[in-house]
Amino acid sequence: MSSSFRAPKGVSEYVPPGADLLYAVREAFAEQARLAGYGYMELAVFEDTNLFKRGVGESTDVVSKEMYTFEDRGGRSLTLRPEFTATVLRSVLENNLHKGALPVKVWTTGPAFRAERPQQGRYRQFYQLDLEAIGSEDPRVDAETIAIAWNWYRSVGLTRVRLLLNSLGCRECRPAYRALLQDFLRGLDLDDDTRARVELNPLRVLDDKRPQVRAQLADAPLMADHLCPACKAHHDRVRELLADLGIEWEDTPALVRGLDYYTRTTYEFDHPLLGAQSGIGGGGRYDGLSEDIGGPPLPGIGFGLGLDRTLLAMDAESREDESEAGGAAFTVRPRCEAFGVPLGEAAERRLFTLVAELRRAGIAADVAFGGKKLKGAMKDADRSGARYAVILGERDIADGVAQVKDLAEGEQTAVPLTEIVTTLKERLAP
Repeated sequence: MSSSFRAPKGVSEYVPPGADLLYAVREAFAEQARLAGYGYMELAVFEDTNLFKRGVGESTDVVSKEMYTFEDRGGRSLTLRPEFTATVLRSVLENNLHKGALPVKVWTTGPAFRAERPQQGRYRQFYQLDLEAIGSEDPRVDAETIAIAWNWYRSVGLTRVRLLLNSLGCRECRPAYRALLQDFLRGLDLDDDTRARVELNPLRVLDDKRPQVRAQLADAPLMADHLCPACKAHHDRVRELLADLGIEWEDTPALVRGLDYYTRTTYEFDHPLLGAQSGIGGGGRYDGLSEDIGGPPLPGIGFGLGLDRTLLAMDAESREDESEAGGAAFTVRPRCEAFGVPLGEAAERRLFTLVAELRRAGIAADVAFGGKKLKGAMKDADRSGARYAVILGERDIADGVAQVKDLAEGEQTAVPLTEIVTTLKERLAP
C-alpha cells in the first residue's frame, strides 16, 4: 500500500533508474565547467525578497506573478529562488570574490521555483545548471560562456539545438530606443495590462507570445538597429569569435528574454522538437546588476540551462531515431557492473569483502542480501543491470574460485578469487 501523500503539483522529481540520466548529464556539465576553469558554488535556496525585486525587476512576470514568497518567524520576507544569477552575484559580493582575480568564474546547480501553470517542460520546482563570469567586459568571455553550453549540449548527444543571438544595448543607447519603442507600442490595440507594461518595461512586450499581439509587432523598431558604436562593436566581435569556434547562431533581433537585468549580449538555446516550450536554456550580459543590488560596478555574463527540458530534448531526438540522437549517443554508466550471488553463510561473508574490493578498484558492485536462494539472487542480479554476476558457493570457496557469469551472453567461467578484481576490470574496460 502506498502512502496517502503525494508530491506537490508541478514538482519535477527523478528517481532511479531514470534519475541516473539526470545525474550523468549534470556530471557532463561539471566537466565542461572544470575544463574552462569555473569553480563550484553551493548556495542558499531562499533569499531576501528584495534581492529579486531589485535584481530581476518588479515589472517581470517572475517577480510580479511567479515567486514563492513567505514571511519567516522573524517577520522577514523571504523568497525561494526563481533563478540563480542574483543569488550567485550576491554571494560573490558577500564573500569578496570580486576582490581577487577577475573575472570570477563560478557555476552551480539545483532547484529553482516559480508559481507557473504546470505543463510538460514547465514546472513549479525545476532544475537548472547556472554558470557566471563576473568582472569582465571582454567579448571573449561572452563567447566562452556560449561555447561551454554549446559543448555540453553536444557532449550529451544533442544535435538539433539552435543558438538564437541578440544584443540589448547598454545604458547609453537603450534609453533612446526605449522611448522610440514606447511611441510605437502606444499606437497599438493592446489590453490594459500590456499597456501598463509598455510604460514600465516596453522591451517585455516584444516577448509576448500571444498571436494577436505578435501580429501587431511586425514593424516594431528593434534594438539591433539602434546600438551605439561600442555595443555594435561588442556584438560584432562576439559573432566573430563564435564563427572562429565553429558555433552557428541565428540573429534574432526580437529576442529579449524574461528578466530585466540583461544588457548587450543576449542568447537562447532552442530545440525545435519541443513545440511551444522550445527554449532549453539561455543567458546574457548583466553589466548593471551589481549596482542594482547595492554592489560596485561589476560587469557580468552567464546562463541558466534547464535540466528538465534538456532531458526532454534528448528523449525527443532519440524518438526521432536520428543517427546521432541524444538517447543513442550519450551513454550512462550503470549503477551496477558486477553483482555478487552468495550461496551460504560463508559465501555471504567472503563475497561481502570481495564486493568492497571491487568498489575500491572503481567497479560498481552490489550483492544479494537477505539469504536468498540461487534463483532469487540471480533475479536480483538481472534487475541490477550488472554485466557480470559473481557466484560463490561452499565448493567454490574450497577450490579458491568464483563463477563469473556474463549476464548478457550467458557464458560462465571459474576465476580464482585472487584474480576476480583484475579479471573484471579487464572485461569491463571500454
